[in-house]
Amino acid sequence: MRSVRDFTAGVGFFFQGFGWVARNTRWWLFGLIPALIAFALYAGVLIFFGTNAYTVAEFLTPFADSWGWRELFRTLVGIALFVGGLVLAVLTFAALTLAIGEPFYEKLSAAADPLESEEEQPWWRTLPRSIRDSLVTLFFVLLFTIPLFFLGFVPVVGQTVVPVLGALVSGFFLTVELTTLALERRGLARKQRFALLRANKASALGFGVAVFLLFLVPFVAVIAMPAAVAGAALLVRTRLAPVS
Repeated sequence: MRSVRDFTAGVGFFFQGFGWVARNTRWWLFGLIPALIAFALYAGVLIFFGTNAYTVAEFLTPFADSWGWRELFRTLVGIALFVGGLVLAVLTFAALTLAIGEPFYEKLSAAADPLESEEEQPWWRTLPRSIRDSLVTLFFVLLFTIPLFFLGFVPVVGQTVVPVLGALVSGFFLTVELTTLALERRGLARKQRFALLRANKASALGFGVAVFLLFLVPFVAVIAMPAAVAGAALLVRTRLAPVS
């Protein structure tokens, strides 16, 4: 029962982030700029991939050339590839947007989560580390999502269990990305951040799953990105690493 309460509380922090940016609209407006740039990049890639999904599926399935139902099979593979690409885009959208707008989002996070003392470094020093940490996170994401992708072809399980597991995995790693700014300001390294989130798994999942589901809606990710950063800062401040 406590896990359910913590999960619900995690969802609530995302909506608290919306409340914070609604009261601080200038932060929300500035936060849209890097999100719009990232969205334009992803939209171009996904449109190109979507229009060529069947060709990619055809290239990947030469063994189906002699099948009578090869066109249906390749269409399904193309759809699965596009959906997988969409999920990957959602997962990496936060990382890319944070990288593009890191100096601003650091200030937004600090405004939502003020500290008396914190670890401060120039953004040009933290950027390479942030990119490296994001690549490590992406490795773990793929470690989980690639097997889930193939399990998605299993009848019944692929249409019921796999989407739920996919949302949970995606949600957790989105929380990893979004809480990085607030936790780094507390001097926590990547391993320490992972350990803290694992120890508060239900709250991390609640927050991340809410973000993940909303980010699946086209263009909503752009509007919600500043709220996600603010909500993550509030989650850290209140639940993960409270200010004494």
